[in-house]
Amino acid sequence: MAPPRNVVKIAVQMPDAIPQLIQLDQVTRLVWPPFTPLPTSGSPPSPRNPQAPPQLSYSLTSPSLLTSPTPAQDLEAERLLGGLQSGSRERRRETLQHLVSLAPDVTFAQEVISRDGLQKLGTIIEDGDDLGEVLTLALRAFLELMEHGMVSWETLSIPFVRKVVCYVNMNLMDAWVQPLALRLLESVTLSSPALGQLVKSEVPLDRLLVHLQVMNQQLQTKAMALLTALLQGASPTERKHMLDYLWQRNLRQFIYKNIIHSAAPLGDEMAHHLYVLQALTLGLLEPRMRTPLDPYSQEQREQLQALRQAAFESEGESLGTGLSADRRHSLCAREFRKLGFSNSNPAQDLERVPPGLLALDNMLYFSRHAPSAYSRFVLENSSREDKHECPFARSSIQLTVLLCELLRVGEPCEWDGDFSPMFFGQDQSFHELFCVSIQLLNKTWKEMRATQEDFDKVMQVVREQLARTLALKPSSLELFRTKVNALPYGEVLRLRQTERLHQEGTLAPPILELREKLKPELMGLIRQQRLLRLCEGTLFRKISSRRRQDKLWFCCLSPNHKVLQYGDVEEGASPPTLEIPVADIKALLTGKDCPHVREKGSGKQNKDLYELAFSVSYDHGEAEAYLNFIAPSKREFHLWTDGLSALLGSPMGSEQTRLDLEQLLTMETKLRLLELENVPIPEQPPPIPPPPTNFNFCYDCSIAEP
Repeated sequence: MAPPRNVVKIAVQMPDAIPQLIQLDQVTRLVWPPFTPLPTSGSPPSPRNPQAPPQLSYSLTSPSLLTSPTPAQDLEAERLLGGLQSGSRERRRETLQHLVSLAPDVTFAQEVISRDGLQKLGTIIEDGDDLGEVLTLALRAFLELMEHGMVSWETLSIPFVRKVVCYVNMNLMDAWVQPLALRLLESVTLSSPALGQLVKSEVPLDRLLVHLQVMNQQLQTKAMALLTALLQGASPTERKHMLDYLWQRNLRQFIYKNIIHSAAPLGDEMAHHLYVLQALTLGLLEPRMRTPLDPYSQEQREQLQALRQAAFESEGESLGTGLSADRRHSLCAREFRKLGFSNSNPAQDLERVPPGLLALDNMLYFSRHAPSAYSRFVLENSSREDKHECPFARSSIQLTVLLCELLRVGEPCEWDGDFSPMFFGQDQSFHELFCVSIQLLNKTWKEMRATQEDFDKVMQVVREQLARTLALKPSSLELFRTKVNALPYGEVLRLRQTERLHQEGTLAPPILELREKLKPELMGLIRQQRLLRLCEGTLFRKISSRRRQDKLWFCCLSPNHKVLQYGDVEEGASPPTLEIPVADIKALLTGKDCPHVREKGSGKQNKDLYELAFSVSYDHGEAEAYLNFIAPSKREFHLWTDGLSALLGSPMGSEQTRLDLEQLLTMETKLRLLELENVPIPEQPPPIPPPPTNFNFCYDCSIAEP
């Protein structure tokens, strides 16, 4: 008989114990296991105590099983809360240890909270009679209960928050108390704007910097968590002032040297907080990114003129002396066009947001901090007449947009975001990254031999170069420069091809094995095609000592593949009558090894024939003779050398054979896999099961059926 539908079977196996199959009725109320007092020595099993023996916990789908406390739970909660008010320090410590171990259970936590357990814990924290283990356990139990979300952080009293702030600001505090206090203040700051302002006013930034400089990884992590929480809760103006102050106090250098490059591995929580700090710092660029250029701003007009003069200063001074205002204006407009602006009035190019004024900031930074590279970029491209010039201003504007997208400037922080170590490696990291990227763009433009029509294609390649290099997380800007310059346009094409093959499954191990099995058959097809081409024959030109090529001769392979037939071709002449038995052919020579190429010397014209020359050496009586060829094209050279190699039993190693084999393998593989479209192909074959212990189930064919 089938079991009732409300009965669930659960297999349970504890370490060093016999497995058990437990049947649970989802309708019947669960009985809370009886609690026993903890021994005075040791600590209870808990998620924060990995040395404790493991526990088994489970939950079913019925909500009543998780929210309805049992009488045993009521009694245990009442007993523990009574122990919190005990005058004995030892009993309070044992009670708090037990409470910390049970607090992660949501049902028990609900019962404790309903009996004013949080208030009793808050009293212990506010009194601060014991700044050691008792306070540590009280803070831990308080945090465990609050993290269930049954009580809002906004309900905490101001005196309580100020007392926790005192623990953060104290010197010579217990090593476990301050991380827990910082963790509590972080939750308060993120959940309550009003209490967050209190924490911001009570906890000075200098105090957080002191905690960050302590060689305690947990304390560093919690201090960084509170710092990022305070920055997130601040207004944009306050955030800018706070970050400026932190950078002045060399926080960036300390993070780069003592946290990122610390001997201890960087934890996931610290990595997340560094990402948040990076995102908030880059977010300071958003106002400039969202602000278009104001053509009536005197300051911005002067910045544009400074950008022009940095590139054409000497030319402008020599040509502009003694010119009228209209002539000088025309000269400036022409120079702005040379600078790469699409319009003679550059304000029209910078009205686009994003990038707005951030693009102008990048161009000015590049011209001031890398003047030689800036002048070389502009002058090199403005003087070209072959339509291959790279427009500096247009490239800078689009590159700024690209960097903002890659670094997610102005976008909210994500939980799974990654920080870039090189961001903390130098000041003005965004502008420094632009200086490297704009020179990369110019280099890629040359490699692609691009024109103005190819601008979008170049930007796509540059985006891929930057994205691939940023994904490697280089630790410094110099390492980023090295890696991104080692990724030229040709390498990007190769990576694209490889990724396309991976997506198609062409490089999967089973597909590679299939290709290897198909190769002998396809090489046989190529060999057959080469021999048929030799049977058709080819006209070759004779080259005399005077380099005349007006005489022709013909060579072909007999249909039975036994004889090479050749002879001169003249008008009205009979077919070739000279023959060389294939059995007499000794070797195939190519290039400089051919005798007719060696005899002609090493002139420039002869070097052009090296790639098309081949010879056949054969026995002619007692002497060795040669039949010399000059192929009419590279393709004919490959076809004939492959065919002759096949006749001699040698491998066909020409480039044409490789291309033909790859094409045939691709076509044949796709035909074989037509029925497996959209079916994932595993990397490894499924494991072969072990043989059975006996073969008594096999059918005996010798026994005749009745």
